[in-house]
Amino acid sequence: MEPVWLVFIYGSITALATGLGAVPFAFVRDLSPRVVALASAAAAGLMLGASFGLLTEGSAYGSLQTFIGAGAGVLFISLSHRMLHGANVSFGDIRGADARKIFLIVAVMTVHSFTEGVAVGVAFGGGEKLAALITIAIAVHNIPEGLAISAVMRPKGAGVLSCALWSIFSSVPQPIMAVPAFLFVETFRPFLPYGLGFAAGAMVFMVFLDLLPESYENAGRPSVGLIVSLTLGMMILFQRYL
Repeated sequence: MEPVWLVFIYGSITALATGLGAVPFAFVRDLSPRVVALASAAAAGLMLGASFGLLTEGSAYGSLQTFIGAGAGVLFISLSHRMLHGANVSFGDIRGADARKIFLIVAVMTVHSFTEGVAVGVAFGGGEKLAALITIAIAVHNIPEGLAISAVMRPKGAGVLSCALWSIFSSVPQPIMAVPAFLFVETFRPFLPYGLGFAAGAMVFMVFLDLLPESYENAGRPSVGLIVSLTLGMMILFQRYL
């Protein structure tokens, strides 16, 4: 098989894995306001944990570049939040503030996927065995990211299939970016820390701007704190030992 097609297939595998994050919600039907709040708390912990991993990975390529990227991510969410405030945004059958929140989370995850796609392509420069390991790592890592997206969408009324498809959509840039990154490794490598930092900064800011305030409204602070701490710790350990 041609190397380019192999790179595209590996990138597609990582994208499809994101949809598996919606599977647990196929078994959850009735969602009370408290469950919705705890789901948002779980998403917050997963996103914070993912951000920790992104910053660590980005620092290996350049600490200053990662810091600049993180600042750009915070600025992006801040400006987007202002621009979308009061706008008539719809996300399937979901409208209003909930739709704006889901839109931002999917947008951030999609931007994040560009850097993961580049990572797959760059990894192929070190041989197929290394690329296979990186692909498996990113694919498994994408499952809780799909869970984070679904944890926000499902309580707002989105169907399980819709959650899975939007989760996969957020990772579509991975196969798209993997091929050019493989063909032009040295050109793409310098952009990795900026992209990783951007995704981390944007996710952290979204957690404190949207997810946690909503969770505190419908669930006690101790419960929210416990869920965030557990999912944050699980995500960090998951990335550390993967």
